[in-house]
Amino acid sequence: MKWAIIGTSFISGIMADAINGDEHSEIHSVAGRNPVTLKDFAEKYAVPHTFTDYDALISDPAVDIVYIALPNHLHHHYIEKAAAAGKAILCEKSLSVDMEKSKQALAAVNQHQVFFAEGLMYLCHPLIEKALSVLASGVIGEVKAIQGSYVAAISQFVNVESKGALYNLGCYPMSLAHLILQQALPAGQGMDYQLSAMGRIGNDGNICESSATWRFANKISVQLHTAEDYGLKHHFTVLGSKGSLTFTSNPWLPTESNELELEIYETSKETITVEALGDAFYHQVRAVRNAIEAGDKSLSFPKATWQASEDVMTLLTDWEAAARAMLK
Repeated sequence: MKWAIIGTSFISGIMADAINGDEHSEIHSVAGRNPVTLKDFAEKYAVPHTFTDYDALISDPAVDIVYIALPNHLHHHYIEKAAAAGKAILCEKSLSVDMEKSKQALAAVNQHQVFFAEGLMYLCHPLIEKALSVLASGVIGEVKAIQGSYVAAISQFVNVESKGALYNLGCYPMSLAHLILQQALPAGQGMDYQLSAMGRIGNDGNICESSATWRFANKISVQLHTAEDYGLKHHFTVLGSKGSLTFTSNPWLPTESNELELEIYETSKETITVEALGDAFYHQVRAVRNAIEAGDKSLSFPKATWQASEDVMTLLTDWEAAARAMLK
């Protein structure tokens, strides 16, 4: 499968390693605006074809799938272009920065009936399937609450138009909470919620830190927090009527060896080790390739589906609006 990469950022390099590590994939081309950076990237990752024109890369008939690794606010534009060219698409998270652009992008994907996946790579890792199977077993009882936080000092590296912490970091605990709600709640109740939030504005005018509380279907409480200007710290716990499940290792950057902690209240604690063949990007490349080879137009649960991507964007944009309303 011939991949084309738009963008030469840090994340493009991570994905290039993952593509080169798949025996049934190859990087056909890469596009970037800076000729020097582009040349260096192509040499480092053994990419035979380079473009400074993104449209030219997208229209190349030799390309099977376009990986979009541009800032969030540009995603929808190149999703639309790649879909119109009939290319399969993997686009970095977040899908966009507002619902109008998100719906435009997904409408183009649907119109042209091409494969599309949002790059929430961790959802392709065996750690997520294991966590869901533990929850589905009923060992912690009925899911009552979810608590999550992801903070990292990345503000100096991200594009101001990418809309800050919520869309660069908050998308991770938000998407994992959404996934668990999909499994725990009856169909149709996962987007029935009340929300309150507060936030802090950074020097760039974006929300750089925020906390939010949801009540889903009047059954499950969700408390999430994110910040982009300090630390590197993760936390994610699911509280049930009988016990809890905590991601001891980082759920959003899983590796070859990962841990969950299963606790039965006041009774026992157990460490569950989840081994894997590679990190989340390794598994994402294979999941995407396998889906395209099977003729699918989307990944399947628990991986990021089109509908899940739209739902998560709805949750993120509502979170932003609620946090900004509190700042007025």
